[in-house]
Formats: sequence, C-alpha cells, structure tokens
Amino acid sequence: MNISVVIPLLNEQESLTELYNWIAKVMQSNSFSYEIMFIDDGSTDGSWDTITALSQKDPNVKGIRFLKNFGKSQALHAGFGEVTGDVVITMDADLQDNPEEIPELYDLITKDGYDLISGWKKKRYDSVIAKNLPSKLFNAAARRTSGVKLHDFNCGLKAYKNLVVKNIDVHGEMHRYIPVLAKNAGFTKIGEKVVLHQARKYGKTKFGMNRFVNGFLDLITIWFMSRFGKRPMHFFGLIGTILFIVGFSFSLYLGIDKLFIETKGRLIAQRPEFYVALTSMILGTQFFLAGFLGEIILTSKRSKERYKISDTLHLS
Repeated sequence: MNISVVIPLLNEQESLTELYNWIAKVMQSNSFSYEIMFIDDGSTDGSWDTITALSQKDPNVKGIRFLKNFGKSQALHAGFGEVTGDVVITMDADLQDNPEEIPELYDLITKDGYDLISGWKKKRYDSVIAKNLPSKLFNAAARRTSGVKLHDFNCGLKAYKNLVVKNIDVHGEMHRYIPVLAKNAGFTKIGEKVVLHQARKYGKTKFGMNRFVNGFLDLITIWFMSRFGKRPMHFFGLIGTILFIVGFSFSLYLGIDKLFIETKGRLIAQRPEFYVALTSMILGTQFFLAGFLGEIILTSKRSKERYKISDTLHLS
C-alpha cells in the first residue's frame, strides 16, 4: 500500500464527509493505493456515525473509536500501530490542512529519501494574539532546545516513512514534538515543506492558553528525557554530588574552626554556615536518592495501556 492517512479527531462531524471526498479524489487522481484511518478521540457529536457510514461505503476507510477523550497523542499512537502504508500522512480533520499537498509529500519521502517531512503553515488564518504569536514563541524555543530546525513543529500535516511511526512512542501530549521524538530515535533526515493553511470552515478551534503552557512544560520534559531519560543518575547524581561536597566542605570548615581555631567562640548552630552545610547535604542526599529511584523505575518499567478502544472498523 502506498499511503496511509491518519486523522485524529474530536467533534468534527460536519467536516468529515467533505474531507473524505477530498482525500479520496486526490488519491484516485494519482492512482495511489491507500487507507484512511479516522481515530475518534471520544467525540460526542455523532462523528463515529459518519465514520461508520463512510466505512460501509468505502473499505479503504478504517476507524478506531476511544471510549472517551484521551488526547491527540494517544489517538496518533493508536493509528500508528495499525497503519500499513509505505508513507504515513497525518492531518487534522477540520479542513485547515489541504489534501492536495499529499502527492508532493509522498514524493519527498519516497524519491528524496526523507524520513519525515513536516508542514509549515507560513501564512496562517488564526488569531494573531491567541494562537499565532504563542506559536512563534513556542517554535523558537523548540528549535533552540531540540536542535531540530523547523518553523512549525505543531503543524498537523506531516509525512513519515512507515518505519518512523513504528519506532516512536507518542504519549502524553508529545504530538507537538514528533520530529524531536524521531530525531531521538535515530531518524535524522527531517525536512520541511511550506503548506497551504485554510481558514476553519466548521466548528471552533480547540486550542487554548492551557495548551500553550503545557507545550512549554512538555518541551522541558522532552529535553530532559532526550538527554537523561536513559541515565537519570547522570543528572541527579551530578547535582547531588556537588551539593553534598559543598555541604561537607562547610561542615569540615566548621569542625576545624571549632576544634582548633575558635574553640571558645559562638556555638556552631548559631553560625549561618551550619545551615548552609546542613541544607546542602540533605538536598544532595535527596538528589542522589532521586537518581537511584529513577534508575530503578527505568529498569523495571512496563508498557501500560494508555487508552480504551470501544469500536474499530476494517482493522485486521
């Protein structure tokens, strides 16, 4: 199969039929063999009924339905686990991503040898204050932190080699950082393509300021995990060692001073150096324990189910 299109969605019933028709037209006009994988992330507006109707009409349409809203990352994870196409395309269901981009994205993967191509919505039709400005700040921080030079990390329109989606673990809210996850997994040929962004036709955006804040917190998480995720003791142990040495040095100084220099001076507990020493040694020990616990958790962790599926369509 040439292409798998993965579409996570939440309450996008109005746009689904139009989106399907548009994708099917592009696929058929380019003679692609394809599948369209809709992942209903707990919609309450009848989206699943529309997906079921489309699936009954066209066996190329497949579906996964979550019992409740588990998030876009979990939806992508579920879709990535089922796709079979040589090239995997992800796109949003709100008609803001243009299916006409798919043939060129496919060529960039199959002919130019890219592992991943991320869309860049250079001209956007979103609110400047509520979405565009926060997005620019977020992307600038992501570029500097990750080393992946993309203008638009969060663009839903992306293309991947099948091998990429089978070897990355999209969890939490890490869908924003799939290029970084791919880089950390060893896929280094990551490119970017300017794509057409269209104004939302139906419904309303699900972007909020909480996602902006969460995005930066996730960025810190993925930075830490990419550097120290497999060796937490290297991070916590280093800090713990430095703090413990500082505390021990003050303790040694206070002990020598009290025993041999100022033997009749004020009590050690009345000196500020005592509290610096005590605090540093306690914190150093705690950081050491955090590192050990991290190592223990890392070696004993098991895969956990992160979502519940209620229905599927046409999955093997």
